[in-house]
Amino acid sequence: MRKQETKNVITELETYLESFSEFEKRAAGRNLPWLRSLREDAFARFCQVGFPTTHDEDWRFTNVSAIARTPFRLARNGFARVSQKELGPWRVAGVACQLVFVNGRFSRELSSMGNLPVGMKVNGLGKEIAGNPTEIEPHLGRYVDTQRDAFCALNTAFTEDGAYVHIRKGAVVEGPIYLLFISSAENSPSMSHPRNLIVAEEDSQAIIVEDYVSLDPGPAFCNTVTELVAGDRAVVAHYMIEREHREAFNISTLRIEQGRSASVTSHSVLLGGGLVRNNVHPVLMGEGGECLINGLFVGNGRQHLDNYMLVEHASPRCDSRQFYNGILDGNAHGVFHGRIIVHKDAQKTDAKQTNRNLLLSDEAQIDTKPQLEIYADDVKCTHGATIGQIEEDALFYLRSRGIDEVSARKLLLFAFATECLDRMKQGLVRKHIEGLINHSLFQVANTRAEARANSRKDEGRSWEEMG
Repeated sequence: MRKQETKNVITELETYLESFSEFEKRAAGRNLPWLRSLREDAFARFCQVGFPTTHDEDWRFTNVSAIARTPFRLARNGFARVSQKELGPWRVAGVACQLVFVNGRFSRELSSMGNLPVGMKVNGLGKEIAGNPTEIEPHLGRYVDTQRDAFCALNTAFTEDGAYVHIRKGAVVEGPIYLLFISSAENSPSMSHPRNLIVAEEDSQAIIVEDYVSLDPGPAFCNTVTELVAGDRAVVAHYMIEREHREAFNISTLRIEQGRSASVTSHSVLLGGGLVRNNVHPVLMGEGGECLINGLFVGNGRQHLDNYMLVEHASPRCDSRQFYNGILDGNAHGVFHGRIIVHKDAQKTDAKQTNRNLLLSDEAQIDTKPQLEIYADDVKCTHGATIGQIEEDALFYLRSRGIDEVSARKLLLFAFATECLDRMKQGLVRKHIEGLINHSLFQVANTRAEARANSRKDEGRSWEEMG
C-alpha cells in the first residue's frame, strides 16, 4: 500500500476508533465476555482490512469512498424527535406487530406489539442481550463472515440493538412481523448499525418485513445485518424495502441459514437511498431446501443501487431461484452481481438466475454479472441477463388510444415490475409494496416525459399511422 493511501486509511478510521472507544464504555452486554470478544475481534478485523475498494472483485462496480471519507458518528436514539403522528404514514394495518427502531435502537413506546400468538417472541435485541443472553449467544455472529466482509465486521463491532424474533417449533404466525427502521438526521453525519436476529425453529412459519425510511433529509449511514435461521421444514418469507432519502447510505446484509427441507423467500424492493448495497446470502445447509431470491430496484437521479446475491448449495437436492429486475433513469447506476456456488457434495442441485433491466435514459447504467461456480457433476444450473429499453412502438400504440404519455409509460413500467410482484404471495404486504412501486414508477414516468418534452424531435410519424 502506498504511503498516501495508508495515511488516508488511518484518517478514515480515526472517527470509528473514537466511536468504538466510547461505545465500549456504555454498550449493552459489555460485561459479557463472549460478546465483548465478538465486538473486539470484529473491530480489529475492520481496522485491519478497512473499507472495500473497487479493486475488490465483489465491489468493483461500487465505490464506497463517500462513506469512508465522511466522519460519521454514532447516532443518538432520537426517540424524542419522532411522534406517533409522524409514524402515521408508515403504519401498516393488519400486521401481527410493528417494531419501531429510531437510528437503530428499539422504541417500545413507538411500537405496536399486538396480540402475539403462542410460540412467538419479539423484542429489541438489546433488551434480550441484557435479560436473556444465553438465548442469543448460540446464534449472534455465528453466520456472517467478519473476516472478509468489512461492513459485517463494522456492524458486529457496534452490535447493540435491533430486532430479535423467535418463532418456536411448530408455531405459525399468520400476520407479518413488521420492522420499521427510521433514520433521523442530526447536525453532523450520523451512523447506525442495527443487528437483527431471526430464529424460526423447525416446522414454524413466519413473514418478516424490514422497512427503511428517513424522517428528514441529511447524511445518514445505516449498516444493517440480519441473521435469519430457518430450521428444518420451516417456511419463512422475508421482505426488505428501502425508501430512504437520497442523501442516505444504506448497506444491508441478509445472511440466511437453512435447514433440511426449509423454504425461504427473500424479496427486496429498492426505491430510495443515495448509495445502497443489498447483500443476500443464503446457505442451503440441509438436504431438500428451497430458496427464492426476488427483487426490484428502481433508480433515477444519481442513485447507486447495488445488489449482490450469493447462494451457496451445501447439501444435495436443493433448489434455488434468483430473479431481479431493474429500472434505471437519469444518471442512476444499478448493479446486479449474482453468484451461485454449488459445493462438491451438493448433487442434484437445481439453480436458476435471471436479471432483467430497463434503461430509460442514455446516461443510466447497469453492470450485471451472473456467475456460476460448480464443484459437483450432477446439477442443473442456468443463468442469464438482459438489458433493454421501453419499446417505442408499444408506447406509441398506447398513446394512439388516448392514453397520455406519463400514464402510458407507467403502464409499461408497471408491467415490467409486475414480474417481481407476481412472485410475492397475495396479501397485505404485497398490496403495500404494490402501492409504493406505483408511486415510484409514476415519478419516474413523469420525469422521463418531461425530459422527452424538453428534447423532443419530430420523428415523422402521426397517430393515423398506428391505425
